[in-house]
Amino acid sequence: MTQYILALDQGTTSSRAILFDHEGNIAGCAAQEFPQHFPQPGWVEHDPNEIWNSQISVARKVLHDNHVDPKQVRAIGIANQRETTVVWDRKTGEPIAPAIVWQDRRTAGYCEELRAAGKAKMICEATGLELDAYFSATKIKWLLDHVPGARERARKGALCFGTIDSWLAWKLCGVHVTDVSNASRTMLFNIHLMRWDSDLLQLFDIPEAMLPQVVSSSEEVGTTKAALFGHEIPLAGIAGDQQAATFGQACHQPGMVKNTYGTGCFMLMHAGRHPRVSHNRLLSTVGWRVDGATDYMLEGSVFMGGATVQWLRDGLGIIQQSSDVEALAGSVPDSGGVFLVPAFVGLGAPHWDPYARGTIVGLTRGSNKAHIARAAVESIAYQSAELLAAMQKDASMPVTEVRADGGAARNDMLMQFQSDLLGVPVLRPKVTETTALGAAYLAGLAVGFWESQEEIATQWACERRFTPAMGDAQRAELLAKWHRATERAKAWES
Repeated sequence: MTQYILALDQGTTSSRAILFDHEGNIAGCAAQEFPQHFPQPGWVEHDPNEIWNSQISVARKVLHDNHVDPKQVRAIGIANQRETTVVWDRKTGEPIAPAIVWQDRRTAGYCEELRAAGKAKMICEATGLELDAYFSATKIKWLLDHVPGARERARKGALCFGTIDSWLAWKLCGVHVTDVSNASRTMLFNIHLMRWDSDLLQLFDIPEAMLPQVVSSSEEVGTTKAALFGHEIPLAGIAGDQQAATFGQACHQPGMVKNTYGTGCFMLMHAGRHPRVSHNRLLSTVGWRVDGATDYMLEGSVFMGGATVQWLRDGLGIIQQSSDVEALAGSVPDSGGVFLVPAFVGLGAPHWDPYARGTIVGLTRGSNKAHIARAAVESIAYQSAELLAAMQKDASMPVTEVRADGGAARNDMLMQFQSDLLGVPVLRPKVTETTALGAAYLAGLAVGFWESQEEIATQWACERRFTPAMGDAQRAELLAKWHRATERAKAWES
C-alpha cells in the first residue's frame, strides 16, 4: 500500500492540501480561497474559523479525490502564513476577535512610539527583527488592549495566542504548540537563548500563560482527532511558509538562496548554525530545528508581490484572472518608462517604511494598461533585487544562483527579468510547490519516511534555468530609476 505525507499549506489568500509520495512528487492537490477582510484602510483581517474550515475541507478533499485511505498517510506537515495573530478561548476554542493578518498596519503608530522610546535596539538584539507592525507582538497587544476583559483573561490562562500553525495544531490535535521558525517571527522570542523573552513580554504587557509551547520543526507533537479523518494521523512537521519553502528547495547549506513569489516575496539565505547580524535592515531569523540542530537565515520581505497582480485584477479590473497578466504585460516590449511601486501597505526590507504608499511614475499619453501591467510585474523583480543586494553585503559572499518558487515563479517573463536584474541565474524547480514540500519533508523526517536531509537534497531537480541577458549599463540605469521611484513613494502618509 503506497504511503504519503500530507502537507497543509495555509497561505494568506488560500488553503491548500498536497499529498507527496516518497520521491517527493505531488500525488494530489486541493485548494480553496477564503475571504479577505479590510475593515479600515491599512487593516487586514481573517476569520480564523474560515481558515480552519477551508483547510480541513481541502485536506479531506485531496484524500477523497485521489482515493487515499487516511491510514496511508504517515504524517501531516504544516506550512503557514507567518505573523498572523489569533487569540482564542482555551475552553471553548472560539477566537475572541478576527485574526490580525501579517500585512495589517494598525499598530504602526505604536511601533513609532517604541522607536522614539529607544526600544528598537533591544528588540533587534534579542529577536533579529526590525521593530515593525508586521510581526505578532504588537498585534497581540492590540487585541489585549481592545477586546474587553482580554488581558485579565489572558493573565488567568484562559486565552491562547497562536500564529496560524498553532491555530491549526489546536484544531487538529488539541495541542498548544508552535515551532521555532514561527516563534522567531513573533518579536517575542529570543533567537540566541531559543526561548520566550521575559523582557519583551514585559515591554508589550503580554502574559506568558497565553503563549504556546515551542517545539522543533520536525517532531511528532500530537495526533489528529479521530473524528477528523476517521484515523489518527501524527502531526510531525511545522514551519513558517518561507522557512518551509527554503527547506523544500534543499537550501540546506550556508550561502544558498531561495526567493518565493507569492502574495509577498520572501528571499532567504542560509546563514549557518549561528544568527547573523544584518547591517542592511534584513531580518535574522530561525530557519528550522531538526534533530537538535538549529539553522538560521537572513531574510528580506517584500509585502506586495503576487498581490500586486491581484490588485490589477480586483482593483483596476484590467485583467480577468491573475494568469492573464503575462500575456498583457508581454504585449509591449517594455514598460515604456512606467514604474509602479506597490507600497499599498508600506514598504518592507530594506526600507521598512509603514507610511509609504503605492505610486506610479513615468506615465505619458502613450502609456496604456499593458505598460502598467508590465510595470506591476517588473516591480516584483525590482523589490527582490534590492533584497539580494542587501543580502550580499551582509553575507560577504557572492551569490551564484537563486532558486525560485511560488505562484508567480511560473511567469517566464518575470523570471527572465529577475535574472537580468540580479545578474545571476534564476533556477525554477520541477516541483514549484516547495512550501508544501518543505512541510512534508520536515514531517517525513520525523517519522522515518525519509532518512536524512541528504536524501531529500537529491530529489531537488531544475525545470528551467534563466540566465542574465541584460548589459551592466542597462541594469544600472533601470535600478537607478527604480530607486528614484521608490523615494517618491516613501513617507507619503507621515
